Amino acid sequence: MIPSTVGFLNKEFEIKKLPSLTYKMQLSETHVRGYVDGIESVKQAIFKMIMTERYQYIMYSWNYGIELLDLFGEPVTYVCPELKRRITEALVCDDRIQSVDSFAFDFPQKKVVRVRFTVHTIFGDVQAEREVQF
Repeated sequence: MIPSTVGFLNKEFEIKKLPSLTYKMQLSETHVRGYVDGIESVKQAIFKMIMTERYQYIMYSWNYGIELLDLFGEPVTYVCPELKRRITEALVCDDRIQSVDSFAFDFPQKKVVRVRFTVHTIFGDVQAEREVQF
């Protein structure tokens, strides 16, 4: 018996947004305790995405994280625009994040770049930063 799809195609669907409720990471105490939602959960997601190297951990899909390993040894003129592109690419995969802009780079040490940027989310704007050795 072949299932019929005649009635199925005429139905209207309602798409529901799932809450962004997740476990709360307490980095200063190295604990996971409690829950966060809204902008706090997005801040936590941003932190996790830009601190996780893509393709290195089997528990994450290949769409999660950021690629930084191949930046070692590259000139700063290559590293800065690549960081901008890779950070944006990593973060906009999350449907709560609308855009990433206002990138600013400084160099606290030789072969180290600190990038600061603004993430525009559905809950509001978030300031974030990441330090990368190259």
